[in-house]
Amino acid sequence: MSETASKAPGAPASSGDANRWKALVFIALAQLMVVLDATIVNIALPSAQQDLGISDGNRQWVVTAYALAFGGLLLFGGRVADLWGRKRAFVVGLIGFAGASALGGAATNEAMMFGARALQGVFGALLAPAALSLLAVMFTDAKERAKAFGIYGAIAGGGGAVGFILGGVLTEYMDWRWTFFVNIPFAIVAALGAYFVIREPEGGRNRNPLDIPGVLLSTLGLVALVYGFTRAESDGWGDSVTVGMFVASVVLLIAFVITEAKVKAPLLPLRVITDRNRGGIYLSLGIAIIAMFGTFLFLTYYLQIVKGYTPIKTGFAFMPMIVGMMVGSTQIGTRLMTRVPARMLMGPGFLVAAIGMLLMTQLEIGSSYASIILPAMLLLGLGMGTAFMPAMSLATLGVEPRDSGVASAMVNTSQQVGGAIGTALLNTIAASATTTYIADHIGSATSSSQQRLVQLQGQVHGYTNAIWFAVGMLVLAAVLVMVLVNAGKPDTSAVAGSAEGVEDEVAVPVVAH
Repeated sequence: MSETASKAPGAPASSGDANRWKALVFIALAQLMVVLDATIVNIALPSAQQDLGISDGNRQWVVTAYALAFGGLLLFGGRVADLWGRKRAFVVGLIGFAGASALGGAATNEAMMFGARALQGVFGALLAPAALSLLAVMFTDAKERAKAFGIYGAIAGGGGAVGFILGGVLTEYMDWRWTFFVNIPFAIVAALGAYFVIREPEGGRNRNPLDIPGVLLSTLGLVALVYGFTRAESDGWGDSVTVGMFVASVVLLIAFVITEAKVKAPLLPLRVITDRNRGGIYLSLGIAIIAMFGTFLFLTYYLQIVKGYTPIKTGFAFMPMIVGMMVGSTQIGTRLMTRVPARMLMGPGFLVAAIGMLLMTQLEIGSSYASIILPAMLLLGLGMGTAFMPAMSLATLGVEPRDSGVASAMVNTSQQVGGAIGTALLNTIAASATTTYIADHIGSATSSSQQRLVQLQGQVHGYTNAIWFAVGMLVLAAVLVMVLVNAGKPDTSAVAGSAEGVEDEVAVPVVAH
């Protein structure tokens, strides 16, 4: 294993090596498709709900069915990629995702829609870790790795915002069904390209038998956790089922950790997460995503409901964030990643994003887009792009090749769980503040227009209260990075923890050149 890894950077360029930049195009395309899907459906949801007769109580399942399947099966998908081979898992994931998207676009009732979304989540859980782990094993030279992960990080961060634009265009000018059908050409091109171009390095398979108890415990534990937060948003934190889900999740995940420490071939080798650098990355990314996901949702509602923007105008309003992410990831992150330690990019990156978020706490009904939202989005994108790029790279650096799939899955798991927590927690904070504000001010409103004004003011008050919490989350993420992540510059030192034994043998030749 270590011999294979150590020879990779200095080996003669094979046809696979020569094609790695072409392969990156198709890997990035697949990642864009998965990230787009997380937000593109949000824009189309009101139209789809009306067409399919989905009740207000059930509409959350369009989002929740995807989140539960994707979040619950990520670790399993990552290990399957290690076992099958990443290329095979990647292509199967793409084909399955395309089929599920076709089913969603053709949906005639809510059951068909929910089933299609769950299937998208299943295949997404196979596709996402396979994509990231392919990059991890194909790009081992530090400077090339910086460029590759810069592109990947920009797509992972900015793709969600692109989804708002594409969702707005498709919903307004075509039909909500095209927010599903658009995935099909993405998937076909990426699958064909991957099949003919990607040459996965040899020696990275994990031939151990699948850890079935680990699969069951992790899947059920993560599903319970994600569903608990989703239910808390709709039914409240004191709801008996919500509390039951959180208790079940804690019990299942503790049992999972105990199991993984004892079995011979664990689903998630604890060495992957006990390294302080990787553990710090997973934790800080999850916390930063809590802030990001809730804010996306609030801004969408603010622009459409309070400011009266159309779906397409709302989508284009997110452009400064995309530009900021592209610059932060491909220019700042890529250029500095081999010159400074990762924490010196991630910590300041999260703080710049926090400043952008801080600007958004000043939102009022009459706030102008140019004075508050535009600079806030630029800073948010710039900061997150700068932080995402080294995070994506460091989370898989120094891992044994046979563990790269499950290490990549942990990146996605931290983001998915962070997204579920962020949406539920920030929505709860916003709803509570809105209710209190309206109750305190509605009595003085005598006409229907004044009552409408108070309701809108209450909504904005709720959003800004929740955004203050998001600012705190980003500052916490920055502190955790500075405290936990101690990896040096990737071209001068190994980043694998010294306690990881065999990984140290792999880490030095993979990183240094």
